[in-house]
Amino acid sequence: MVVWHADDTAKAVFGVDDYEMFVKVQSEAAVRHLASSFAYDEDESAGEHREPALLGSADIVAKALERKLQARLEQAGVVVEEARLTHLAYAPEIAQVMLRRQQAEAIISARSKIVHGAVSMVEMALKGLSERDIVHLDDERRAAMVSNLLVVLCSENDTQPVINTGTLYQ
Repeated sequence: MVVWHADDTAKAVFGVDDYEMFVKVQSEAAVRHLASSFAYDEDESAGEHREPALLGSADIVAKALERKLQARLEQAGVVVEEARLTHLAYAPEIAQVMLRRQQAEAIISARSKIVHGAVSMVEMALKGLSERDIVHLDDERRAAMVSNLLVVLCSENDTQPVINTGTLYQ
C-alpha cells in the first residue's frame, strides 16, 4: 500500500511518460528489493541479536520501503506519504519448501528433547542400581544396558523384549 501525491506537477508530467504507471512500476521494484534485503521471518536461534524481518518488523520494513520509494520516485516529482506491506506470503512453490523446513525443525527439536530425556533416565537408572547395590555391571554390560535403554526410550515404535538365554561372555 502506497499513499503518495504529485508534489511537482512539472516533473510528474514532463519527467516521466506516465507518472501513475511509473509509481506502480517503481513500487513493485522497491518491494522486490526489500524482499531480498530482509529475511522473511526472524531467526529464533539468533537470540537477542535478531535482524529485522519482513514478518516480525513491520515498522522498520515500512520505513525502509518509504525511503526506497521516495528515492525512486523523486525524479517524477512524487512524494511518498506512507508505504507498507499489507499482505505477505510465499509463492506457492516456495511455501511448500518452507513448510517442509518448519516440519524438519520441529522433528529435530522433538527428537532432541526425547534424547535428552532418555539420557537423563539412563543416568538415573544406572545411579539407582549402583546406589542400591542391586547389580554390579562391568563396562561391557553397562554399555549393553545403556544401549538397550536408549533404544527403548528413543524408539518411535513399541519395542519387543528379547530374552537372553546365554551370557555376554564366552
